[in-house]
Amino acid sequence: MKTLYIVRHAKSSWADPGQNDFDRPLNDRGKKDAPRMGKRLKEHGIAPDLLLSSPAKRAFATCKRISRQIGYDEEKIKTEKRLYHADAETILDVIQNLNNKYNLVMVFGHNPGLTDFANEVMHAGLANLPTCGIVAARFLTDSWKKADAGNCELLLVDFPKSKDD
Repeated sequence: MKTLYIVRHAKSSWADPGQNDFDRPLNDRGKKDAPRMGKRLKEHGIAPDLLLSSPAKRAFATCKRISRQIGYDEEKIKTEKRLYHADAETILDVIQNLNNKYNLVMVFGHNPGLTDFANEVMHAGLANLPTCGIVAARFLTDSWKKADAGNCELLLVDFPKSKDD
């Protein structure tokens, strides 16, 4: 079986209104939330085979902060430019083209695509995936090509404000 965790980037800074969207960094809350969520994942024994991130600064920074908490080597993080503001269909295409050697994958990206993907494919029933929110599902297949809405079970929906650490 294949297990997928999708993670929306942590809260980003709007301090520089003229800044390019792609280059927006995390704000102070985002810098705190990402390690917090990584700690929760570690407590659940999550050990991904692959961390795949949008190359946007805020998504990649979220990915790195979580990787440190779960013990994933930052040098092994991969980026996929198609994840930057991807819609649900593009995210599914990225997932379905993953190498089958990976069994547990974490994908870091952006809304509204991640919320749409979580609802359409993972059956999460979310109005909105909050910043640094995580949704996980297990696909009942041994091939990422067959990962779709018809063969998965929702495992987790978590976000920073869902509980106090």
